[in-house]
Amino acid sequence: MAANAMLFRLLLSFLCYLFVIMVPLQVSALDPYNCDNGRGNYTTNSAYDNNLNTVLSSFLNHTEINYGYYNLSHGQNADKAYVRGLCRGDLEPDECRKRLNDSAFYLKKQCPNQKEAIVWAGDCTVWYSNRSIFGVTETQPTQWLIYLRNITGPADEFDQVLSNLMRNLKDKAASGDSRRKYASNNVTTDYTTLYGLVQCMADLTGAQCNDCLESAISEIPSCCEGRMGGNVLKPSCRLRFDPYRFFNETTVIDPIQVQPPSPSTNNTTSEGKSNTAKIVIAITVPVVLVALVLGFICICLIVRKQKHFVEIKSGQDHDEDEITIAQSLQFNFDTIRVATNDFSDSSKLGQGGFGAVYRGELSNGQVIAVKRLSGNSDQGDAEFKNEVLLVAKLQHRNLVRLLGFSLEGRERLLVYEFLPNKSLDYFIFDPLRKAQLDGEMRFNIIKGIARGLVYLHEDSRLRIIHRDLKASNILLDEEMNPKIADFGMARLFVVDQTQGNTKRIVGTYGYMAPEYAMHGHFSVKSDVFSFGVLVLEIVSGLKNNNAIHQGENAEYLLSFAWRNWREGTATNVIDPSLNSISADEIIRCIHIGLLCVQENLADRPNMASVALMLNSYSLSLPVPSKPAFFMENTTESLLAMQLSEDDSRATRSTESTSKSVRESVNEASITELSAR
Repeated sequence: MAANAMLFRLLLSFLCYLFVIMVPLQVSALDPYNCDNGRGNYTTNSAYDNNLNTVLSSFLNHTEINYGYYNLSHGQNADKAYVRGLCRGDLEPDECRKRLNDSAFYLKKQCPNQKEAIVWAGDCTVWYSNRSIFGVTETQPTQWLIYLRNITGPADEFDQVLSNLMRNLKDKAASGDSRRKYASNNVTTDYTTLYGLVQCMADLTGAQCNDCLESAISEIPSCCEGRMGGNVLKPSCRLRFDPYRFFNETTVIDPIQVQPPSPSTNNTTSEGKSNTAKIVIAITVPVVLVALVLGFICICLIVRKQKHFVEIKSGQDHDEDEITIAQSLQFNFDTIRVATNDFSDSSKLGQGGFGAVYRGELSNGQVIAVKRLSGNSDQGDAEFKNEVLLVAKLQHRNLVRLLGFSLEGRERLLVYEFLPNKSLDYFIFDPLRKAQLDGEMRFNIIKGIARGLVYLHEDSRLRIIHRDLKASNILLDEEMNPKIADFGMARLFVVDQTQGNTKRIVGTYGYMAPEYAMHGHFSVKSDVFSFGVLVLEIVSGLKNNNAIHQGENAEYLLSFAWRNWREGTATNVIDPSLNSISADEIIRCIHIGLLCVQENLADRPNMASVALMLNSYSLSLPVPSKPAFFMENTTESLLAMQLSEDDSRATRSTESTSKSVRESVNEASITELSAR
């Protein structure tokens, strides 16, 4: 029987391994945290700081823990550091330890000298203090995250269904053992399917977990009244509900081994043997049954996910049907028309490749940005529907949030959150405004863009390649945090797909990777190339398509940056207005940018590696090779290229097989047919 149980556990592990490969984990876009200034502060390299660093860096070392909960401590007396680390119940052990390590690094940076702090990442919690926090229940501070989509059915019915779901999950989680107190499930009504999960710190008693979750559930009406989703985050517990599946199957942990009482050497009766056999059977049979059920569920979910990808692909031929998935986001056209003062010029924020963007204000006072697609654009409908379908599924703090859309006749409107500080190019390419972006701001902008791309490429429910990443598509909120915008050209990938090709080359020349601009081949490395160009622009304050003149010589940004980095004069690339920032930090950004714009896509790092390079100064960087589109810095070569461009513009043909890469004059997104 024991051998059979082991066999089933191995089978289950293999099935769930396949499941994890095919179904990427949903990671929350928001990382709320709290730095407790009331618990005291510490200084760098103090005893507490060293103890805290030691215990926070130890998550990766505890490979014997496979159930997602860590309560660790290090040090003595008042300088002792205590840490609680908790992963969601659907994370595999290796992934859990990695997420906890990343969250600990993030929290230490956000709270650089507070002795107590906590961060609630999308699928894990890290909480540290100089006091013992093990086995205690704390419900403050509390953070709320709200999904702004309104409920679609009767409010009373929705509230009752939600309440029943949460309380059932609460009871199940509270009954967990000292390794895991977690539960997730879903319920279907006439109007929607609702998914939910709850979790407590595993070292709480059942009563403590019950009380903490009861407190969280009681706050749902205050935080999320009338909304389809929300999070209530507390130090000792958390809950979440949404109208879409955001969790995977709960990972399986080994059952607690219950040793039967050893019979006396003088009393080995048949009754004792019978009792031992009963205990073994009582333990083994449920394990086998659970393994079978979970294995069946894993297989069903794999098939369901594969079917989902097929439906997305086939849906490209049925755009009108696809748009129905976002009907709950639809705005009345007259509402938007009134909000934008009938799309008046005074409300206009700018003009893009597919139409104008307007500022609007709804009747409730909410300020919005409205993208109105051009009525005479042949590509308008397809781009519009693509953007709705993609962006409606994406939620990340470094992506512009789609609030809704409107369809009426030929009018195609997209309604976004309003970001008051316009786009990145508004600042970095203006001689006066660029001074408002100091070195720290620019570095944070670079890291924020990287986080957004990591989410698109690896962490979102769908793998997405943006294909038009550029300075004008990076918007800035009131705190100058970057948000990637304009997904009208984004391309959807299935999970195990690594690259693709297209007959239409879309995007902005100068930001395009060479394999895409010349042959139509695109992959996540295409976005990496665009990111590298963007990094060099942010650091230098120079446009990639403007010639840089030095005496009689002239060259473009990529060549200019590469030559100076190779000659040891990389400081020449740094924007002169950056006077108060460490040159080493900026030169590291230049180094990373050059790694991203290498001609061979295999040499370019992926965005997860880039994010790690930006956050870890102890990580050594490889030597970059020559960038794509490298040109020697001579006036003659520059002049020859410009003449070639002028000639190609005058004789543009979709059948040309020797079309050179050209910059769009006004940086508007352009679409051309690739060579055939």
